[in-house]
Amino acid sequence: MSNPPVLEFRGVTKRFGTLTANDSVSLTLQPGEVLALLGENGAGKTTLMNILFGHYQADEGDILVDGEMLAPGSTQAAISAGIGMVHQHFTLADNLTVLENITLGTESMWSWRHDQASSRQKLAGLIRDYGLVVDPDVLVADLSVGERQRVEILKALYRDARILILDEPTAVLTPQESDRLFATLKSMTAKGLAIIFISHKLHEILAVSNRIAVLRRGAIVGTLETAASTREQLAELMVGRIVTRPRLSAVKPGEPVLEIADVSTGATGAAELKNIDLTLHRHEIVGIAGVAGNGQGTLADILSGLRKDFSGSIRLNGNLLD
Repeated sequence: MSNPPVLEFRGVTKRFGTLTANDSVSLTLQPGEVLALLGENGAGKTTLMNILFGHYQADEGDILVDGEMLAPGSTQAAISAGIGMVHQHFTLADNLTVLENITLGTESMWSWRHDQASSRQKLAGLIRDYGLVVDPDVLVADLSVGERQRVEILKALYRDARILILDEPTAVLTPQESDRLFATLKSMTAKGLAIIFISHKLHEILAVSNRIAVLRRGAIVGTLETAASTREQLAELMVGRIVTRPRLSAVKPGEPVLEIADVSTGATGAAELKNIDLTLHRHEIVGIAGVAGNGQGTLADILSGLRKDFSGSIRLNGNLLD
């Protein structure tokens, strides 16, 4: 790309005792780009981002933002430089509202009063511009997981982040929430934000990124254009060997392994079971579907021995269970 990078890693190395978590990592990130950081668990992805965000200090190497050296080991320096990080495990206060969580720490402790009108106006603009719809006055405790993630992203944007780090952002999301997140990322990059997207899910990496940097054992083993990459190529770079997909063949169900006959638990609640008959055969997967609270948990408790108050019979490998 012809534009100067908004972010640059130069030979960044981090050691924990005898373990080298990051080994002379050099990377660049362009404005309006999604750079995917791909690697197996333990490859050094999160460690590298924690160095960028000031949680850790590198043993060697430098980080530059807009050509200026980033002060090492300082989260405040990273935020001031326009870097925001959304962790896999959210850091929100459940007992505060969305607005309170987002503005927390953005004003001096010595301020006489909180300028809530100005904060609310700025947040409303961010919600409108990026489509991150959430009610500013709702308690975080009452939000879904997807909504909490929006709050985390808004918290970074409220602090004027121009570089956004997303650490395994889809690990806690449903497929529908993941799709909404990807649409949000496109609107962000269209406005010039640069994003580092950390994941080990190949289909997501290929769907959302412009470039892919692959980490293995702490070192960059390849940087590729997403449009010219394949799953097979990325998998090989991740693990360091050719990955062959298993060949699947049809398997006929075998003899009964689990037999549930006329199992009931009474009729005192919505989660009680009524005359359940079910047979599970060897080489078979049986799915049990239903809205939460309609007996799946009750059946699981009975099968695992946590609940004994039921009628009917259960046989495992032909043997009657008590």
